[in-house]
Amino acid sequence: MTTRPIASVLFCCTSNAIRSPIAAELARWRTRGRVHIDSCGARPGEADGFVIAVLDEIGLDGPEEEPKSFRDLEDNDFDLIITLSPEAHEAALKFSEHLAAEVEYWPTVDPSLVEGSREQRLEAYRRTRDEILQRISARLSGQSAPVV
Repeated sequence: MTTRPIASVLFCCTSNAIRSPIAAELARWRTRGRVHIDSCGARPGEADGFVIAVLDEIGLDGPEEEPKSFRDLEDNDFDLIITLSPEAHEAALKFSEHLAAEVEYWPTVDPSLVEGSREQRLEAYRRTRDEILQRISARLSGQSAPVV
């Protein structure tokens, strides 16, 4: 892991519809705007209503942007790229070949694969949200003031 301050982070998952938007919103919250945060997917998908629901449960707004891919990024100057799926990791390594960005892989279960009742599916999204939040808190702890 890098010891220099992180000024910008890109979160990536397969379709930028679930894991990476959740991670981006959580990171913005945890770093309180001190770090530029963006997200994308190996390919763009479709927005997911369960994402909005599980973020709303903890007082956060859902993502404002439509899902996008690496090609759709307006900026490519990131200190850290965090990938949340194998497909996104492969795409991020290709994307960052000529960048100074550090790339980390955080294997994260896709909660949309869980079947069952609405509550069972929401619980899967909550687990994913909480796992990502725990990792963000540990990785970006020096980038924000303590959360009260």
